Amino acid sequence: MGTGAITQHIDVAQLVLYAFWIFFAGLLIYLQRESRREGYPLVSEIDGTPMDHGIWMPGPKTFLISDGTTVTVPVVSKDRQVVNLEAAMPGTGNAFVPVGDPIRAGVGPGADTPRSHRPDVNYEGRPRIVPLRIATEYSIDVEDADPRGMTVYGADGEPVGKIIDAWADTADFILRYFEVELPGVGRRFDNDDETAPLLDNRVLLPVNFASQISRANNAVFVTSILASQFANVPRQAEPDLVTMDEEERICAYYGGGYLYATPQRQESWL
Repeated sequence: MGTGAITQHIDVAQLVLYAFWIFFAGLLIYLQRESRREGYPLVSEIDGTPMDHGIWMPGPKTFLISDGTTVTVPVVSKDRQVVNLEAAMPGTGNAFVPVGDPIRAGVGPGADTPRSHRPDVNYEGRPRIVPLRIATEYSIDVEDADPRGMTVYGADGEPVGKIIDAWADTADFILRYFEVELPGVGRRFDNDDETAPLLDNRVLLPVNFASQISRANNAVFVTSILASQFANVPRQAEPDLVTMDEEERICAYYGGGYLYATPQRQESWL
């Protein structure tokens, strides 16, 4: 027998190859299971019950977060409970359409993912995104346009309100949000419902959704939503703080406007 042979039909190289095949198969199974910790288990589009994934579904694993809290995944109840969608036609495989105001339905380009109800923090453990009225050690470069005092205009060209402050990212040293003061305090979230809670008259506008900042016109132009739709922008629970979940919902609202702000945006271009 040659070098490395165990029997006339088996040698060390052959065993190593078999071992590699077994290891690689186990690795694929492990990665497939671990990939199902986020966004799983999938649910039936008919009755909303979790679908059975058999051996592909991993067991619960608990992760320790930097703030001392823990997160266990996967969890069935992770997604938001209210899904403002309905099937366009009965049966499986059909398209879904938003119910009610599509921008506020939280679907399509306006969909959001539940995040932690705490602010993102910098390396010092302090809230990362704060208004300049609090972060007094930060300022806007003199060569850049200062948005404070500028008028915001919606996609329809109508004025929305004035920017009263800017929110800075103290970790990346950039502006993240403009704080817009809307005229008319006491506007209700649902004008048809007299029991609906009153809205605060200040909303956050993500800088990325400010299509144009014009120093010459002293104006900021927004193309994603109409001026009237600013009234329904999700608010923060605290005026000088924004949580990661609030950021997610605010950005999703503006993003949904690119498709749902007007009925014409949902139609084909051709």
